[in-house]
Amino acid sequence: MIKTIRSVVALRTFDWNSRRRRLARCGNIDDLRLLAKRQLPAGVFDYFDGAAETEWSLANNSAKFDQVHLQPRVLVDVSNVNAATTVMGQTLPNGFALSPTGFTRIAGSPGELAVAKVAAKHGVPYTLSTLGTRSIEEVAAVSDGPLWYQLYVWKDRGLSRELVQRAKAAGYKAIMVTVDTAVFGRRDRDVRRGFTLPPKIGLETFVDGIRHPRWTLDFVTHEPITFSAVAGRGDVDGSTAITLSDYVNSQFDASLSWRDLDWVRSESGLPIMLKGIQSVADATRARDEGVEAIALSNHGGRQFDGSPAPIELLPAVVDAVGDGIEVLVDGGVRRGSDVVKALALGARAVMFGRPYLYGMGAAGELGVEWVIDYFNAGIARTMALLGATDVASLREITCECEWTASARPS
Repeated sequence: MIKTIRSVVALRTFDWNSRRRRLARCGNIDDLRLLAKRQLPAGVFDYFDGAAETEWSLANNSAKFDQVHLQPRVLVDVSNVNAATTVMGQTLPNGFALSPTGFTRIAGSPGELAVAKVAAKHGVPYTLSTLGTRSIEEVAAVSDGPLWYQLYVWKDRGLSRELVQRAKAAGYKAIMVTVDTAVFGRRDRDVRRGFTLPPKIGLETFVDGIRHPRWTLDFVTHEPITFSAVAGRGDVDGSTAITLSDYVNSQFDASLSWRDLDWVRSESGLPIMLKGIQSVADATRARDEGVEAIALSNHGGRQFDGSPAPIELLPAVVDAVGDGIEVLVDGGVRRGSDVVKALALGARAVMFGRPYLYGMGAAGELGVEWVIDYFNAGIARTMALLGATDVASLREITCECEWTASARPS
């Protein structure tokens, strides 16, 4: 009996790092999301987690991945699986890049620096947002990996010119122009809470702070949060509490159009990706305008509630544009298998933002590391189970989507 007990009883080594202990209990991104929800004040969590109006588009983005079905092949040597792709001449080791997210430091004081460092460690491109809380130069100083710069075009074109030129000087390799924010979407969760950036101090804030002491201590013991790309410009740097919708509507250029792309290219001298394409017509127009890449995206459901899920749009766009432009998918990606499904349907790569924000909110830099490891493992496992050793062989797998009879025959 003693031998039997010894064979089945083994005590785990206790990990004194509380963040690692919490992460060890997460099985997927949904678990990580719940952990972040417990760690962050309600308004902060809802800012990251929420979306426009009814949040139908947010839910639909992920739901449509469940309607993509791949048919495994067996007796294939999958001892070496490689999901590497290239975007604008840069290698993505596992077919994904990190989307830009604004005000990352309210999830944790390292903010964009922690995300960029983890991304560089894994060779994953990281995209810094115009509304980032660490500057273009600060991020470049901690990252030796591929960096892209996301641009919101301001009414002050001189400011936009300065930002793209700073990005080029700092070694960023591409400009990602977000094109779905002519005006700001209505985000009901933020409206209900009266949420501002940075969060305002009031009775509800104090109560929430007491309930989340770790976050509160981190927030009050570090330097004030601003939009670091425009630090020192008191009218636009976010140094005072603002309602984001008012800020965007007052500062961003709603007149931005196709004719402005040449201006962005000439000022930056870098390849351009358009993020926020939501139709076949705009995808073909981008190709015809000579844009290097597009990201099919509805801003994570945060702008127009009712927009198509990017993965649902992908097959028709790929058929329409052919090899004339690189097509990425952004939105609803929660598992390595989601990345694989998008690659199988013809995407050059995928991007995601919320998962690493959940990681940052749940456990700081360790949480971001957990997310990258989770996706890397899921991609390798899914491809092995499908009998695909690289992206080319993956695209030979039979792939069907519930919203069409067959997205692409075998």
